Amino acid sequence: MTGNPTLETDAEALLWPRYTGPEDLSVIESVALAERGLPESTYALLVRAARRWPDRTAVTVLSDASRWREPVRRTYSQLLADVHRYANLLHTLGVRRADAVALIAPNCAELIPATLAAQLAGIAAPINGGLSQAHIAELLHRSGARVLIAAGPELAADIWESAHELASRGLLDAVLMLRPTAVTAETVPLPVIDGVRIGYLDALAAEQDWDAFAGEPPAATDLAALFHTGGTTGVPKLAAHRQSGEVANAWMIAANSLLDEDAVIFAALPLFHVNALVVTLLAPLFRGQSVIWAGPLGYRDFALYGEFWNIVAHYRIAAMSAVPTVYAVLAQCPIGADISSLRYAMVGASPLPAAVRENFQAHTGVTLVEGYGLTEATCATARSFPDLPRPGSVGQRMPYQQVKVVRTPEDGVWTELPAGEIGILVIGGPTVFAGYVTGRSEHGHLLDGLGAVVDGWLSTGDLAHVDADGFVHLHGRAKDLIIRGGHNLDPAVIEDALLSHPQVTSAGAVGRPDVHAGEVPVAYVTLVPGAEVSEAELVAWAGERVPERAAAPKTVTVLDVLPVTDVGKPYKLGLRADATRREVLDALAGVEAVLDVTAQAEDGAIVTVVELGPGAAEGSVEAILGRYAITWKVEVHQ
Repeated sequence: MTGNPTLETDAEALLWPRYTGPEDLSVIESVALAERGLPESTYALLVRAARRWPDRTAVTVLSDASRWREPVRRTYSQLLADVHRYANLLHTLGVRRADAVALIAPNCAELIPATLAAQLAGIAAPINGGLSQAHIAELLHRSGARVLIAAGPELAADIWESAHELASRGLLDAVLMLRPTAVTAETVPLPVIDGVRIGYLDALAAEQDWDAFAGEPPAATDLAALFHTGGTTGVPKLAAHRQSGEVANAWMIAANSLLDEDAVIFAALPLFHVNALVVTLLAPLFRGQSVIWAGPLGYRDFALYGEFWNIVAHYRIAAMSAVPTVYAVLAQCPIGADISSLRYAMVGASPLPAAVRENFQAHTGVTLVEGYGLTEATCATARSFPDLPRPGSVGQRMPYQQVKVVRTPEDGVWTELPAGEIGILVIGGPTVFAGYVTGRSEHGHLLDGLGAVVDGWLSTGDLAHVDADGFVHLHGRAKDLIIRGGHNLDPAVIEDALLSHPQVTSAGAVGRPDVHAGEVPVAYVTLVPGAEVSEAELVAWAGERVPERAAAPKTVTVLDVLPVTDVGKPYKLGLRADATRREVLDALAGVEAVLDVTAQAEDGAIVTVVELGPGAAEGSVEAILGRYAITWKVEVHQ
């Protein structure tokens, strides 16, 4: 370090208050967030890290699970140099502060600095390569991105083909291709498209200045990223993050007294997911922590699970972040290595079944720490404490974020409810997003909360109660999004696909509980009189027309009528109850003395009741039900 040691010590004390338990929250908030000296932008955060720890390893990227001993490493100074080169290339291509840069690629060594460079030169717009080409095209249009950073043919051939097609249609001015991690082969010749700059990112940026950025660095109020998120229409919405929001949320996560500068973090979620960006990229920059990044398939690489505990032991991993389905698999993977370095494992994105928690913790001795957040609140809003469990809660609100529960009547006036009462969870504070992108003007993106933000408070659409200590307890979702393995699926895209069938008159898609994925999409339809189409044919029809494979419904059930409310609106809770009942019936099919299974909505949540006859194996039934993230009761009739 340089400068006045006393001032630097004081600044560090302000930056890192004690934060180990719920009681620390009020003490932390006794100092205003503005006084804590947070960097102005994600770029300023990286510059700070590179100056403080220039030779420390920032990222270690695995090419794939089978070659986890042969990673690519970048120190903090090298990471900053890469970001400068990439950002300067974007600058020469005309990218300025209000311009979006789209990124479509699986995780690789180049994508990490490319994402940070996009936030430096302009605005990063990460896109899930699994979306249909039509949806990707629409997201490019909404973001205004004319420059695309995408996987090259060696990294992901399908993404490259899609990028080439989009460029051929005149939707892009430049396509910058990424190569696989640790690749040594010669680059593949790329085709020429009139009017489009096409090349490999690393080669095109090689001659750019590595020591500084040629343009104006971003300010706290500037937009940092546009993340697509599930909404009420077929195409995902674009949620805009400000630089200040991402930095503040990253600090809230990093302000964790249980992890010091030597802690190693494991990352395997895709960088189009806010958790990957904020939790496993930005937050470690605050402490100079090293992050181990999995290969391009991340947690979808089945080979990773066979080597996972060896990876933990070899790299001395202290913390990781994943969705419940990952921990369900890891609980079945034999441990033949010393994993004592793993302090805790963070879990979120979808409800955590009790059986998954119990099995993972019993198998590993590692505590699963629940959290809660959403893209519109940047990433994380609530966190738990490994040594102080609060059963039934997803965690205490993070410092400087506010949470409350409100009643939202038809007149739209929110009424705050007292602690303990169930209502819609709303969030306030510095991490609330800037709004959804609704258009563009000569000054940049047009943003609107679209009814989700009222007087600075963000409605999550989730039913919850908040206890006196600020811990959030969820009670189901008021919104209709289906969450499959932590991935948001919009039911509208499934419904639209089914409604395109000439014999379908109405459709409703909901999540059906699933042991492995948390939820899987299922659909219900009504048909024209005399229709002859089968349910299996409708499953195939929808599977061919939804924009991504994960949204293909597992079943389609034909009903005479779809349930509606008293005022004639679609009643998704009724469909969710039926889907839950069907899943539980299937799960208990081999259990004797099951008299009946019912499921109904209570206070916005689905409660399942299993009735058993005399002599039933009650313990077996409870063990089966415990594998699901559902609310259930067992009644034994003598």
